Amino acid sequence: MIQGKLIIFSAPSGAGKTTIVHHLLRKFPEISFSISATTRERRGTEEHQKDYYFISKEEFLHRVAHQEFVEFEEVYNGTFYGTLRSEIERIWADGRHVIFDIDVEGGLRLKRKYDDDALAIFVQPPSLEVLKERLSGRGTDSPEKLQERFAKAEKELQYADKFDVILKNADLDTACAEAELLVRNFLHG
Repeated sequence: MIQGKLIIFSAPSGAGKTTIVHHLLRKFPEISFSISATTRERRGTEEHQKDYYFISKEEFLHRVAHQEFVEFEEVYNGTFYGTLRSEIERIWADGRHVIFDIDVEGGLRLKRKYDDDALAIFVQPPSLEVLKERLSGRGTDSPEKLQERFAKAEKELQYADKFDVILKNADLDTACAEAELLVRNFLHG
């Protein structure tokens, strides 16, 4: 199997990384989305094996014990997320590069593991206040869960300088255009 490259987008929840990743998937046919595994419940219209691999905590921990993850973590208390080795291998077997929409610590773990074969991009929101407005505006979380997300976001913003690139997302169209340039240069430059 020929190893492709990895494009890692990380940010606190609400910074816009998912929107940017979906934009790039439309622009670059040679990349495929890495579907993360999670123990959390589905939200809205999310689909198993499309948005996430929704698995039980027991199955997740079983797979951890069998070293099936290239990275994983307990992102929120009792809620695990991770990248299955088989997911990366599936995409590479198709002759494509892998793009990730992943939390900050997971993104840094992938960068350390794959080094020069990975481009790690931190999507930075205009401010913590704007981030809080975006998360509150989703209407998907309880006030307690929002507080947990806000606290995590404050911590994650401190990791920005550990990434290869900080992509500011004050204006989505500009951020998407800059992301396209970064990805094009990394894959073809």
